[in-house]
Amino acid sequence: MKYLFTFLLLSFISFQVDSKEGWKGNWISTMTNQNQTNSWLGYRKSIVIAELPQLITAKIAVDSKYWLWINGEPVVLEGGLKRGPTPNDTYYDEVDLSKYFKKGKNVIAILVWFFGKDGFSHNSSGKAGLLFNCQIGNLSVNSDKNWKCKLMPEFQTAALPIPNFRLSESNILYDARLSQGNWQQLDYDDSTMTPALEIGAPGDSPWNRLVKRAIPQWKDYGLKDYPNLKFPFVSKGDTIVCDLPYNAQITPYLEIDAKEGERIRICTDNYLIYNGSSETIRAEYITKQGPQRYENLGWMNGHKVFYFIPKGVKVLSLKYRESGFDCSLSGSFKSSDVFFNDLWKKAQRTLYVTMRDTYMDCPERERAQWTGDAVNQSAQAFYALSTSSAELSKKWLHELMGWQRKDGSIYAPVPSSNWKSELPCQVLASIGYYGLWNYYLHSGDKQTLSELYPKAKRYLDLWEKDSSGTMKVRKGDWTWGDWGYDRDINLIYNLWYYIAVQGMYHSALELKLPNDAAKYKKFMKEFELSFNKQYWNGAAYRSLDYKDKTDDRAQALAVVSGIAAKSKYSSILKVFKTEEHASPYMEKYVFEAMFKMRMENEALDRHRKRFSSMVNDRRFTTLFEGWGIGKEGFGGGTVNHSWSGGGLIVLSQNLCGIAPVAPGYKVFQVIPQPGYIKWAAAKIETVSGEIEASFNQDLVGIAINTSIPKTTKGIIGIEAKHKNITVNDIVIIRDGKFVKNKLVEGIVEENSYVKFSLNPGSWKIVAH
Repeated sequence: MKYLFTFLLLSFISFQVDSKEGWKGNWISTMTNQNQTNSWLGYRKSIVIAELPQLITAKIAVDSKYWLWINGEPVVLEGGLKRGPTPNDTYYDEVDLSKYFKKGKNVIAILVWFFGKDGFSHNSSGKAGLLFNCQIGNLSVNSDKNWKCKLMPEFQTAALPIPNFRLSESNILYDARLSQGNWQQLDYDDSTMTPALEIGAPGDSPWNRLVKRAIPQWKDYGLKDYPNLKFPFVSKGDTIVCDLPYNAQITPYLEIDAKEGERIRICTDNYLIYNGSSETIRAEYITKQGPQRYENLGWMNGHKVFYFIPKGVKVLSLKYRESGFDCSLSGSFKSSDVFFNDLWKKAQRTLYVTMRDTYMDCPERERAQWTGDAVNQSAQAFYALSTSSAELSKKWLHELMGWQRKDGSIYAPVPSSNWKSELPCQVLASIGYYGLWNYYLHSGDKQTLSELYPKAKRYLDLWEKDSSGTMKVRKGDWTWGDWGYDRDINLIYNLWYYIAVQGMYHSALELKLPNDAAKYKKFMKEFELSFNKQYWNGAAYRSLDYKDKTDDRAQALAVVSGIAAKSKYSSILKVFKTEEHASPYMEKYVFEAMFKMRMENEALDRHRKRFSSMVNDRRFTTLFEGWGIGKEGFGGGTVNHSWSGGGLIVLSQNLCGIAPVAPGYKVFQVIPQPGYIKWAAAKIETVSGEIEASFNQDLVGIAINTSIPKTTKGIIGIEAKHKNITVNDIVIIRDGKFVKNKLVEGIVEENSYVKFSLNPGSWKIVAH
């Protein structure tokens, strides 16, 4: 109980909750409308600054999104995060405004978009509002009745059809005839705006506690031209199809000269064609008279943008603005095999387009943070993106636990309002070895591990043992397991539970909780014996009452968990060669299992076979939800589903062999498993520095190059069949025997590998 209280106290403190503490002013809105779906409110505040301090920071909270200008200069593009960190609470932003103000008169202008609609990624407060705090030297600028506010009538809702119920965003119709002009500018006459209405104090319902935004503001790539378009031209009433360089989150832009009242429609191919079998996001624009420009503020995504422009409208320019999570695509993978190069790149692109407020299953149909998807996405991010991407993984885990029910059960997606169903296998994956522990192993973020461990333990304790030493299936609210058929649910759930316990065991050791660690270790030993005794039939793992085809997913989980002994690998390989039931989501674990079994060639062949249709489809830069598109795919079949990118992890982690051994990469390994790949190179950005590793093999031997950052140590693994090894031309093994040298203190032979440690530097290891 002492440990639990300590962890909960740390959680309350460190998640940067700021309910009433430090806030001044009040939530403000308009008198006329505070809760209508798809409302847009404009706020202005004029201030006079006598002296400019070096640092000016504002705290801003809204439901749901905002755009901020200082003296007409754009400062924040789509600020705010979808609600919320818990079912009741709201995020706020902290924004550095130091470079935007000047001495004398200044104007703060904020446009707020209130979704006013629930969804699979947002929990509406039911009330539009703005809370603003800023201290400028001795001047306090806080939201109150002295601000001006107005409903923005030009922002409306587009005609039917509306986006499907999973999406909290509405389709925006902008009527330029009702435009308020340059209302963000310093010299704007705001006499038509009325004093704001104070509708609540900081910490009040329905926004409740305020939690500081845990991820950066979006990266704005700027307005860009579509290729192969020449301006100006007069529309003939045809559809203008504009190509994007890759699947991206974009806001479409236009400059035209038109008569009043023309209606322009804008969407992407992910609305028009590849929408996951559900209505998604589009935009409409009604023209005013004369030259005009417009950028639709609701982001959409796809490979192509369609402008439906009426006949006679003069088109001066069409552009797009890409935005997205503020990280770089710093990881890389290249090899002698073009197919796997393409798979890795498509996985990286799919990952990036499914990141924004949260991880998303897909950016068009749902934008929902299904927690099983996030397990795969988080692991990919550590290999494919810069370290700033870890903030989204941290946010995912905090939200997952922040939405834990009073009875200890956990569900996803969260944040959410119209979905509250527990998927036990996805939750187990999230709290276990591949979720919370993997996050810690890559990030070294011990604080998050310590904060969330008690909640994960509480969920794990809800499960019940059966009379045979394994676990009863906890059906939850959706007994899912995976998309597709031939699912041995009993085995899938039991093995995910075991993998969850593995993660908790490692966490307990790291957090110095010996009693917990001993309990988990005892359970794992007993479970392994019981599971193998009950479910191994000599050829495969099968539940006694399971009648369908042997489940390849269950065999994979048995291998990656360590439940399956090496003596069973040849039999399991026969299953992998004959049974293909796993979805692209679960295929990652099959791929990893086959590498663990040291059957690299068979692993590469199976993954190539299963993913060939989507990797080789040149229409798309992203991976699909299912094995095909539309009805051929699972759950509607989107073409941007990052759960399919697990192969990226295996190629970097297993093929090239880069993996953390100690948290935060203080110790890591480079143990390539090349199979028939002649050469490959991977680069990753870690919290301890950039790591590169490559191999080049021929019939005689293999050469490995790697870089080991300062303050870290690298463990190199070479297959023991190689009897001669040099490091930077210095012999360390000759004719199978260790040679004393100044670089390597000693070697260890383990699992048919010779392993040795190297200190920071650049190294070339040659073995034959």
